[in-house]
Amino acid sequence: MADNEQKAMQLIAEAEKKLNSSKSFLGSLFGGSSKVEEAVDCYLRAANLFKMGKKWSQAGQAFCNAAQLHLKAGVRHDAATNFVDASNCYKKCDPNEAVSCLLKAIEIYTDMGRFTVAAKQHQNIAELYETECVDLARAMQHYEQAADYFRGEESTSSANKCMLKLAQYAAQLEHYDKAIQIYEQIAKSSLDNSLLKYSAKEYMFRAALCHLCVDLLNAQHALDKYCALYPAFGDTRECKLVKELIEHLEDQNVEAFTEAVKTYDSISRLDQWYTSMLVRIKKQINDNPDLR
Repeated sequence: MADNEQKAMQLIAEAEKKLNSSKSFLGSLFGGSSKVEEAVDCYLRAANLFKMGKKWSQAGQAFCNAAQLHLKAGVRHDAATNFVDASNCYKKCDPNEAVSCLLKAIEIYTDMGRFTVAAKQHQNIAELYETECVDLARAMQHYEQAADYFRGEESTSSANKCMLKLAQYAAQLEHYDKAIQIYEQIAKSSLDNSLLKYSAKEYMFRAALCHLCVDLLNAQHALDKYCALYPAFGDTRECKLVKELIEHLEDQNVEAFTEAVKTYDSISRLDQWYTSMLVRIKKQINDNPDLR
């Protein structure tokens, strides 16, 4: 591995030497551009050797150097590809630098009108903010931008996936109105598609729980609206659970609320998102004791 690293360092030195000679007066007269191409080749070979040695930061830097040279030469597609390669290396050691490289790639892709590719890179940035940098507000921004680009390119399914992520985090950060709006919108569009119709109940269930976090009466009205829109929803376990929860909240009955959730969970496992929403709703009983 040390041998690969040494070879990579030699290639970096060789690239710099070629660049310096291309900048000289004679160099610019005699094949300056070919020297730049040779330097790019050295940087890319060095980057791959660094990758083999798991020297992620050095590999990322070498890919960035190649990208910058491609940009100067006007080879924009290759520059964007190199920035994405650099980002993949930086993901292993410096997530913020990985984001920075992807933003540079996105700038090139949008300038070229390649919005689907740009959308995918916004998605990648959002995932980095979810897992590595842990900044949900920024993850939301990038999911929203990705969805916007996907929608513009008629990639509705990809746009909806990003919007559902946006809604999930909006609810987590207590932006319930935004989450409700997204869930209701995707539920309605799902009803227009025979293949997606069945998934509408999940989005209605999620929207109803967001409503419950805000206001009991609004949740009841929303439930009536969903049943009118999609009559089959009224017979689902999800709808029945929400109705039960409303009843127990009105009665300020913590035990019955907990039991209803347990019964549902024993058949359909509730993930972390659902659990955290239900804990918030249940807390309302303790925070608003019955004063009658």
